[in-house]
Amino acid sequence: MNIILLGPPGAGKGTQARFLVDGRDMVQLSTGDMLRAARTSGTEMGNLVAGVMDRGELVTDDIVIGLIEEQLTTTVAPGGFIFDGFPRTLAQADALGALMDRLGKTLDTVIEMRVDDAALVDRITGRFTCGNCGEGFHDTLKVPAKEGVCDNCGESDFKRRADDNAESLNTRLMAYYKETSPLIGYYYAKGQLQSVDGLAAIDEVKGSISAALDKVG
Repeated sequence: MNIILLGPPGAGKGTQARFLVDGRDMVQLSTGDMLRAARTSGTEMGNLVAGVMDRGELVTDDIVIGLIEEQLTTTVAPGGFIFDGFPRTLAQADALGALMDRLGKTLDTVIEMRVDDAALVDRITGRFTCGNCGEGFHDTLKVPAKEGVCDNCGESDFKRRADDNAESLNTRLMAYYKETSPLIGYYYAKGQLQSVDGLAAIDEVKGSISAALDKVG
């Protein structure tokens, strides 16, 4: 089964993708991870990516599609692929569709993780992690059992991401709504879209996504 996870920054796509990798033996195709891996791979495509990035240029859609094709044709994925961070635009969606057709593969469903912007800002700006072990916490949703002490490792070195603030998040949300949200209508028109509540509890979201996949699987 091949799927796309759609949703704005902070919706929880990465968390849910990890559940699918662990629980359904799927392979997550993250654009960022693929670019970083390609840059040091030494392959023809990798050298092309390295050259573009070293020159400070933007990686083109053709290059990303080339990386995805490489993964789809060489990676063993018993449970199928999860597209994470791609497509971001209608042009990329068309290109991905053409690639899948050419390879004789199908895109089985697109899961939209719906969120409320105000609630999402509260969720993101309130999160912090343990600098020692990486355990995640939140000012209101998941506070340490003992104030200032990590539940997991007992350290007190907490960190917040520099871009986890309202101004940065609103900028990222604006980019998402401008470039990526049209994909919701695009895949709805194709009859491939399913929506879940991205702001529900993590296990509830996991269950909703599982039910959505079972519906088409």
